[in-house]
Amino acid sequence: MRGSALALAGILAAGCGGGESAEPAHAGEQVYTRFCFSCHAAGIAGAPRVGDADAWAPRVAKGHEALLRSTVEGIPPGMPPKGLCSQCGDDELAAALDYMIERSR
Repeated sequence: MRGSALALAGILAAGCGGGESAEPAHAGEQVYTRFCFSCHAAGIAGAPRVGDADAWAPRVAKGHEALLRSTVEGIPPGMPPKGLCSQCGDDELAAALDYMIERSR
């Protein structure tokens, strides 16, 4: 009985992972995790911390287009153009921005 329980547990565990990496729950999560997290998690150089609704509110009030433009162009002196993701396209940056905003409401 013990051996069959272990075998069943092994089969169930193998089925959970499927051998594939888990996809991010949000399209912008991967970009955020790779490039934005380093500043926006700790608030480095004045970056609004993800989760801080008060810090994000005035930025969100400017509108998504203005936020994306400032993300693409950078905000001197702290944020370089495209943050730290020079290879990211506007769609990827917009998704990361949406991810941070959604978690900061």
